Amino acid sequence: MEGMIYGVHPVLEALESGQEVDRIFVTRGRQDSVDPVLEAAKARGIHVKFVPVEKLQRLTKKNHQGVIAFLSAVGFAELDNVVSDCYERGETPLIVVLDRVTDVRNVGAIARSAECCGAHALVIPEQQSAPMNADAVKSSAGALLRLPICRVKNLSHALADLENSGLSIVGCTEKGDSLLAETDFTLPLALVLGSEEDGISPAVWKGCRSHAKIPTVGTLGSLNVSVAAGMALYEALRQRGLKA
Repeated sequence: MEGMIYGVHPVLEALESGQEVDRIFVTRGRQDSVDPVLEAAKARGIHVKFVPVEKLQRLTKKNHQGVIAFLSAVGFAELDNVVSDCYERGETPLIVVLDRVTDVRNVGAIARSAECCGAHALVIPEQQSAPMNADAVKSSAGALLRLPICRVKNLSHALADLENSGLSIVGCTEKGDSLLAETDFTLPLALVLGSEEDGISPAVWKGCRSHAKIPTVGTLGSLNVSVAAGMALYEALRQRGLKA
C-alpha cells in the first residue's frame, strides 16, 4: 500500500530504482536544494507539487529536507502494451479514460465498475487526477489492483494514439448530441469521462469523435461521474453480450 518517503537522498533513490511514485511534494523556495529530485521526477513523468513548508511539517516531524514522495498503492501499465495485448488475445478493446477526476472515491467506484464490466484498462493523467493510494484501492474494492492502470502525460495525445490503434473515442457527457444506447460499444472503444466540476475539458473534448449522453428527466441535468460511468459500462456489457 501507499507509503511516504522523505529527504532528498531517499526520494532520489526511490526514483532511480524505479519504484512507483505517485506524487512528490517540495517546499516552495527549496528548488535548488532538490534539483536532482526534480530532474529525476521530470525524467519519469512524475508530478511535483510545490507547497508551503507547513504542509510537509504536518505530514512528518522528521527532517524531510523540503521533499516528500508518496509511493503508489498500484502498479502502472503501458497503454500501448495493453491495447496490443488485447488485440493479440482476439479481444475488442474497451478503455476507460478519466479526465481530471480527482476524488478517490469516484475513481475507486469507476475502477470497480470497469473491472466488473470487462474493461481492459483505466487511463488517468499524471496531473489533476486522484492519487492512487490506499483509500482509492479500498474504494475500488481491490479493482485497482486487478485492472491495468495507465498513467499518461497528455490525455489528448493518448486519445490520438488510441484512435490510431483503431479505437473509437466517445465522450460521455450531458452535452452529448446522441444517446448512450445509440453508441456502438461492440467496436474497439475508449470511453471518456470528465471531472466532477466541469466535465470533459475543451482539449480532451476535441479528441472525442462523438459525444453521448445518458437521458435524464430530473431537474439537475447531470449524474455523478461514477454513476454515469457505471451506466455506460453496463451498456457496453449488454451490447457485447458478455456472460458471467
